[in-house]
Amino acid sequence: QVQLEESGGGLVQAGGSLRLSCAASGRDVSKYVLAWFRQAPGMEREFVAAVGRDGGGPTLLATSVKGRFDISRDDAKNTVYLQMSRLVPEDTALYYCAARYSYIVTASSGYNAWGQGTLVAVSS
Repeated sequence: QVQLEESGGGLVQAGGSLRLSCAASGRDVSKYVLAWFRQAPGMEREFVAAVGRDGGGPTLLATSVKGRFDISRDDAKNTVYLQMSRLVPEDTALYYCAARYSYIVTASSGYNAWGQGTLVAVSS
């Protein structure tokens, strides 16, 4: 089991950028798929992006963020990043880091390790 801690959230104007980080600890972190989800007030948690295990491999981005967000991982630092650009108010949410063993899935129920979340607020 891995433990996850997010950082990098904050308040940004529409059109701006932020980079979220998620530090992972535990055994064999490189063997885990690392992902980002978000949850806006009154909404269900939704998939944002994921990166495969063992140095990266495939990445998957939600349609709503494709072309604006990018996910990457640095296994030497046990950290996954979410680079967000051209932010819009609809991106406002609590962003969670998640991990699972094996392959990428987009359902939150498929992930068994979660961070506490970091808040991103985008003003218009």
